[in-house]
Amino acid sequence: MMKWYARYRSGFAVLAISALALMVQPLPSWAQDDEDDGPRQPPPTRSSDTLSERVFRVISDVQEMMNPEGDDEVDLEGAKEELDELNERYDSLNDFEKSTLLNFYTNYYLAVDDVQSALETFERILTIEELRVDARLRALMALGQIYAGEERYREAIDAFNQWRELSEEESATVFLLLANSHYNLENFDTAIPYLLDHMAMLEERDREVRRNIYSLLNVMYIETEQYELSRDTLETMIILFDEPADWRNLAAVYGFVDDDESRIRILELAYHQGYLESEGQFMNLAQSLAGMDAPIRGVRILEDGMAQGIVEEDGDNLRRLTQMYMMAAEFEQATDPALRYAEVSDEAEAYDYLGYINYMSGNYAEAADAIQQALDMGLDEDAEADAYLFLARSLVELERFDEAASAARTANELGNNSAESYITYIERTQQRFQTLEERREQAIDFYQCPELQGFTCRA
Repeated sequence: MMKWYARYRSGFAVLAISALALMVQPLPSWAQDDEDDGPRQPPPTRSSDTLSERVFRVISDVQEMMNPEGDDEVDLEGAKEELDELNERYDSLNDFEKSTLLNFYTNYYLAVDDVQSALETFERILTIEELRVDARLRALMALGQIYAGEERYREAIDAFNQWRELSEEESATVFLLLANSHYNLENFDTAIPYLLDHMAMLEERDREVRRNIYSLLNVMYIETEQYELSRDTLETMIILFDEPADWRNLAAVYGFVDDDESRIRILELAYHQGYLESEGQFMNLAQSLAGMDAPIRGVRILEDGMAQGIVEEDGDNLRRLTQMYMMAAEFEQATDPALRYAEVSDEAEAYDYLGYINYMSGNYAEAADAIQQALDMGLDEDAEADAYLFLARSLVELERFDEAASAARTANELGNNSAESYITYIERTQQRFQTLEERREQAIDFYQCPELQGFTCRA
């Protein structure tokens, strides 16, 4: 409570004191001279909107104690004593004097952070029968503001509605406070029109609408699922303020309406302006680009995030980077992140990826070694079956047919549906290889017969 009040205390003090400036009449001419050369004339009849000499002097002393000039110290205790003495004669005061006294009581209570007493005093002011309209309006305004600050929003709304009924003109401040009070009660449909009225009044007077007002409006549009209006508001905010959060929020709104193309476009624009600040934001954009068949753009963003130190080079992120390279079919470039992934995580999956990448890059010996290491470390059953099949493929390229056939048979036993046909392929390839090898050997023997010295010889 006190933290809230600290922001407004000085404002309420000025409000009450400026009210006094309007309410206190100049000291009557008959009371201005201390010297008296003769019998005084009887004072004029007291009006209900003027201060007597006695009340005026007390209030002047109180004002000086509470707001001294120069280096003099504030004397709140002294001011309270003076007010209490005057309050003892409360019933003899006219209505204007009562309201003046009570206004200075509110000044005192606000200065000492006694918010409840200040509220009770403002409420007491409103009970004065002949209270001037301007004084009633000031009291209602202050009452509503304090209620709002104390999170007593229903009472704040009641005070502001009374203010509107009494006032001949509307107030941008009242519209804002009504909007804020209804917002805190989650009456968003009621709050939105008040906030729009507040903004319209400021614009009519060529006054700036602050960014936090637009932000509040946007939050309420989101809460009421008015996403098109939220989008329009955020686009206006981007034009006016160009804040990183507004770009990211606009992307989120496009996500709410399943417009992924626009969401990714806004995020990518935000990235190029340097507005992505967290690992999650970089990862979101990179993976979104990969999901819309632009994995190489996602790779560049993810690598940039790692280079800036925003995205950590841990096992999870290196796995995602490796996967994006694989999706882009950039296998040679995928080798480095795959090696880093294997080094950081020391997981079987990392070596499985490394084996596949090496196979697709034509590095069959490295592929066979990596896949075998993955199998030795232990893969789940589905991954194990695929790994054995790729091990078989790598071994075939290395002309290690017996080992390849054994790996393919294991893949088949583990349920890989392609393994059976690949076993046949291995057998046929091995037969062709053996036939070719035999013919090669025969050809060598045929052309290297030493007895005939240049003539062919037969086996």
